[in-house]
Amino acid sequence: MLELDGLTAGYHGGTVLHGLDLEVAAGAVHAVVGHNGAGKTTLVHTVAGLLRPSAGTVRLDGGDITGRPAHRAARAGIGLVPQGRRVFAGLTVAEHLRLSHRKGSAWTPQRVLELLPRLAERRGSRGGDLSGGEQQMLALARALLPGPRVLLLDEPTEGLAPALARRVHELTRTLAGEGVAALLVSPSPLLAVDCADAVTVLTSGRVTARFSGSALRDDPAPLHEALSLTGP
Repeated sequence: MLELDGLTAGYHGGTVLHGLDLEVAAGAVHAVVGHNGAGKTTLVHTVAGLLRPSAGTVRLDGGDITGRPAHRAARAGIGLVPQGRRVFAGLTVAEHLRLSHRKGSAWTPQRVLELLPRLAERRGSRGGDLSGGEQQMLALARALLPGPRVLLLDEPTEGLAPALARRVHELTRTLAGEGVAALLVSPSPLLAVDCADAVTVLTSGRVTARFSGSALRDDPAPLHEALSLTGP
């Protein structure tokens, strides 16, 4: 389980996250939604070790990983699918997978390619020659290969066609079924609801609403209302 308690963080002396509390259980998908500037990416970067918090704690399965640099957070079990994909244009799919795999991980290149068969077809292609959807699949594969216990997905559907966006969320749900805890930051709140067990609304770095995913699938009106009250 990922537990955030009183997490406060920001940039250059400014505060973006204000005492945020959040939990993601193993095998669950927790979606964080909010308007641009709400602090969603700051949240992901702080958990991933790319940004050091000024207060609060980050715990993974009860162990304190607060402030660990990104490489140590990754070794502890944090995987990141970054916004914008950030694949290496000159490396082939196969090279990405080989470099990302960690010995002893349950996620092998073969297993990842079975989950993402389109990548198997493109294994000899360079990252720069892949479509946006294929690059997103590669970014997801790269995050899985070290064997994370928590997967952070920072707007993984950005720029994708609706059908591909739904596929990304279906894969997120599949991974949760494998016991991975997924923290999903989404630019499309209602689409994220389709795969989420829990939904948190973030406004100016503060939690302003919490919902169960199942309740919102029955009636999304409360989420519409929460987002309209915190509109830009």
